[in-house]
Order: sequence, then C-alpha cells, then structure tokens
Amino acid sequence: MKSALIVDDHPVVRAAIRIVLQSEGFKEIHEASSGNEVLQMIREHQPRLVVLDLGLPALDGLDVMARIKANDLKCKLLVFSTHEALFFQERCLRAGAMAYVTKTNQLQQLHKAIQAVMAGYTYFSAMPDNFSVLNAVQTTEKQMIDQLSDRELSIFVQLAQGKPNKTIAEDMHLSHKTVSTYKTRLMKKLGMGTAVHLRDFAKRNHLI
Repeated sequence: MKSALIVDDHPVVRAAIRIVLQSEGFKEIHEASSGNEVLQMIREHQPRLVVLDLGLPALDGLDVMARIKANDLKCKLLVFSTHEALFFQERCLRAGAMAYVTKTNQLQQLHKAIQAVMAGYTYFSAMPDNFSVLNAVQTTEKQMIDQLSDRELSIFVQLAQGKPNKTIAEDMHLSHKTVSTYKTRLMKKLGMGTAVHLRDFAKRNHLI
C-alpha cells in the first residue's frame, strides 16, 4: 500500500497536500505539524514518502532530514517549502531529499515531483549555470549564505522574520546563549551590523 507522511505546521497546506497524494494513489496518509514528531511517526508508520516543510516548529526540516539520515530510516524525502530553492535546494539534496518544490509553484509541480520520486527519480529546479543570470552582488551574497551552516541559516531566516532570540531558542529547544552565539557568528559571516541590515539582506535574496 502506498503510504505517506505530511509534515507541515499549516493545516490548510496539509489538506492541500493530502488531496494531491490521494490523487496519486496514496491510501494511507499520516500528518505531523512539528519536526520533533517525525522520527517516531516514520518508525511507527513506515511511510514510503515524506513530504516535508523546512520552516517547522521544534526541529526545522534540515534538522529532521539530518536525524532521518543519522538513524538510517528508509523513506523517500520530498521537500515542499516557501524557502527560495537557490539557497536551500542543494542543502536538501545533500541531506537526502529526492525533490524540492517551492510552495509558490502551482500544485501541478508537486504532482510531478511525487510521480518522479516514486518512480525513483529526483526532481529539482534547474539553477543558473555558474549563476551567470545573477548580478555580481547577488552572486557574492549567495556565496556568503552558502558559508552558513544549516543551523545558522535557519536562525538567520527566523531573525530576519523579526523573531526575538528567546522565541527562537524556545522553538528550537536551544539555550538563549546558544542562539546569541549563532546570531553573532552568522552576522559576522554576512558582514551585518544590525538586525535591520539582516532583514534587508534576507528580503533582497528572497529568504523571507
């Protein structure tokens, strides 16, 4: 039986994904709304496909994929996220994902990605060759973003969204001091002086 697990913190998005999965012949569909539920649900239900958001409470999608890999859990991973593919797609590929679809695309793209993954293929957006399509500023900034660790990038996006350190620490089950350390480190890597610069940088690169 074709089984799947949907991991997304928005009920409306989960409902839309469920409809797509049902139309693709999935009979057994489970749902999770936070990252810390995923490993237990994979062990319990053994889904063939996991449709995973990146911006999750408790553990973000990149953390979830790292734990799936570390625990050698067998499932096909399809990332369905609002995050810009340019900055996250390659990270997801390295983490074990077989597909990356942005939520700004029509659901037809999700259909195609599911079909490809279940047939044993990958489904990723074509990136500009050597980023020649991007201007010099964007290319440089992408290189800066690529230097961030997955955890730093996750905290960067949340800071740019205006979340205070305390909230980020609670959501990610980290200490306030740890988040502050990550913040200092990533702002140094990006050459940022203030949170305002951080937000502008994120918006300019379509991270928020």
